[in-house]
Amino acid sequence: MHPTYSLTRLRPLALAIAVAVVLADSSVVILALPAMLTEFNVEIPTVAWVLTSFNLVLALCAVPVAYLARRHPRFVLIAGAGIFAGASVVCAIAGGFTELMVARCVQAVGGAGIVTAALDLMPATVDRDRDGVHLWAMAGAIGLAVGPALGGALTQLLSWRAIFFAQVPVIAVIAVVRGVVVQCSTERAGRPRIAANVALALVSASLTAALFLLVLLLINGWGMRPLAAAITVSVMPLAAVAAGKLPALGGGTFARAAAGAIATATGVAALGLLPRAGVAWTLAPQILVGLGLGFTVGALTEAALSGRSQHSIHGGWTVAARHIGVVVGIVVLTPIFVADFDRQQARGQDAVLAVTLDAPVDMTTKLELMRKGAVVVEQAVERIPDLAPVFNSITPNRDDRADYFALEDRLNDQLRRTSSAAVVRSFLIAALFGLLALAPILVARKRAEL
Repeated sequence: MHPTYSLTRLRPLALAIAVAVVLADSSVVILALPAMLTEFNVEIPTVAWVLTSFNLVLALCAVPVAYLARRHPRFVLIAGAGIFAGASVVCAIAGGFTELMVARCVQAVGGAGIVTAALDLMPATVDRDRDGVHLWAMAGAIGLAVGPALGGALTQLLSWRAIFFAQVPVIAVIAVVRGVVVQCSTERAGRPRIAANVALALVSASLTAALFLLVLLLINGWGMRPLAAAITVSVMPLAAVAAGKLPALGGGTFARAAAGAIATATGVAALGLLPRAGVAWTLAPQILVGLGLGFTVGALTEAALSGRSQHSIHGGWTVAARHIGVVVGIVVLTPIFVADFDRQQARGQDAVLAVTLDAPVDMTTKLELMRKGAVVVEQAVERIPDLAPVFNSITPNRDDRADYFALEDRLNDQLRRTSSAAVVRSFLIAALFGLLALAPILVARKRAEL
């Protein structure tokens, strides 16, 4: 195969991967947060800023950087890739939380250059302008959904630092943009499509619960390992990819956006109302959220860009809207989740005490369990206590062995149920964000934006 032809075929894929990597970075560290929380000895609201800082800076920089990208797209892409890769290395070797936070902010600046410049370059690498916009939108949606699963796998198999080392090769996108010819227009970009972008922000705020709070529930609440949690939340990106393959819904872009918002809200609400703790109960809600993500984010992004001149600028507005939504979701939902988790954890401790006292085991064994368990519970800040070492350190009477191990199962189940109760309010508020997105979606339809 001729090398020029191969490079031509590679360009849109490389640009799409670069966009996906950057937008995955808004969620990729979610499953690593518990490990960062332990290593840096900070609390959940503090460690959440590893997410919030990136999304906030990306939202603030997207539009200003897009104005530069419309005139010099290749330069902005190359500079953005270099900044993003360099900041990723600093994140990977950060010795303190402040250093990590600063590097995350710099990462976001470079990321803004990649995603906005790629939108102007991508149409020049495919046959039709609309195909380039669609590829850019889907790359961002899939990156957002895939991020947590990839981050969780790297965290357990290697470490959370491996997440950032793995992002460094994004700089390779520089090699494929040579020779891409872009017609730089000097016409005015026009006003952004406000209704579509507001809807995108509200849906993104709703998705925060599924991508952020669900992970905290799985790891901090149910005691799952990062890799197991990564496999669990991989349902969402798979459903999002499937949504892109489904036939177009009757009603076009409006139907996809509205159906996606309803599916997202329904799935998020269902995650908050699980009948009991267990991975199997999360699968159907996750499928709904994934389908909603695939339908809504793609439809609203395409609507915001459809027929717009200066793709990079209007793409900048969609990136800003999406990540402002993520920031709002984290800022609003995190303190509610933490307060409810602490409250439910206190109730769970009382319930554990009652269950232990009622257990049909020797009183001496009960007292030793309560003494050692109290220490473990005290040390378990904003996470479910691990009772296994306590039970393993005590040798029950021969006649009590069956009841003793049954007690361990009952206590763990009680703790998981109290953790599940802690997320109800946060998930229902997040679901409300998704439903509120229907209002600007309807407005966008009346304005013929959808």
